[in-house]
Amino acid sequence: MSRTIHVREEFGGRSLDAGLRAWMKGEGPTASLVRSRRVMLNGNICTDGSCELREGDVVKVLDYPQSAPPTIADIVVRYLDDHLAVVEKPAGMTTMRYGNEVSASGRRDRLPTLLDLLPTVIARKLAASGPPKSNKPAPHGRPRPAAERRAAQKPIIRPVHRLDRDTSGLMVFARSIPAEEALTQMFRDHAYERIYTAIVAGDVTQQTIESFLADDRGDGRRGSVTDETVGKRAVTHIKPVERVQDWTVVECRLETGRTHQIRIHLAESGHPLCGDRDYRGPMGVKPAPDRSGAPRLALHAGGLSFRHPVTNKPLSFQAALPRDLSDFLKRLRRESKKSEG
Repeated sequence: MSRTIHVREEFGGRSLDAGLRAWMKGEGPTASLVRSRRVMLNGNICTDGSCELREGDVVKVLDYPQSAPPTIADIVVRYLDDHLAVVEKPAGMTTMRYGNEVSASGRRDRLPTLLDLLPTVIARKLAASGPPKSNKPAPHGRPRPAAERRAAQKPIIRPVHRLDRDTSGLMVFARSIPAEEALTQMFRDHAYERIYTAIVAGDVTQQTIESFLADDRGDGRRGSVTDETVGKRAVTHIKPVERVQDWTVVECRLETGRTHQIRIHLAESGHPLCGDRDYRGPMGVKPAPDRSGAPRLALHAGGLSFRHPVTNKPLSFQAALPRDLSDFLKRLRRESKKSEG
């Protein structure tokens, strides 16, 4: 199982390498852990052993190497107009920073978010699309070069929902105030369809899970509660797609969109997601170990349908499983065939 270390005052100012040597004394060389992407610092993979620790930092040593962090090249724009952008978020990239996050300038463990990078992605896409239809002349009657016009444009991106950092898939962002207002209301009213693909432990049957989710279910962890005045109603429709030995590929359709809803509902029903380190079962029950060897959280937002917030035109998008999860599923299938043979 992975190990979590909370950095105490005595290790503040020391390097990550030094901390690992102290915490894992007698367990062999630790430098290879950093190089092989098995060490996380405050939720992000850290490949720099000289990174200075601070009191309160959280270090995780993982069982398996993780993929390289996504870059701006991994962000795919599926739809773009003056009012909205539909993109595929790569796994390992945070959607945006929370309001209580404080800028930590100079920290090498802080990676850019999707919201940080998306304006550049959109600006490049607009620049590559050719000159705009309206070509107003520059001063003195000379046409303004296309590159100059494009450089002057600063795309404004307005987030209206989130995906977990380790979840990949489709997201929509507003690019105008009318779109932001309409999309925000749409998500508030659940007037859209989001379909996720997940790979989970056990044999799952078709079902609908409904509960009330709260920030603290009684053991300090987000989860289901019986008090309706404390929790918020959450409904997840689950359909099995493929059984692979000890695992099931399921399709999850959200009727509501609560934080970590799919992960909680599946874990509390006895079917935690492969690669999920946080939600492994209901309260009061020993967490189920994850023996899947998943490269990350096996959850992908593969379907998104809604009406255009300005034109009311129906829009629908599908995104296939990314390569890391596709390869993981192929491995499970191979292992399943070997065991059957």
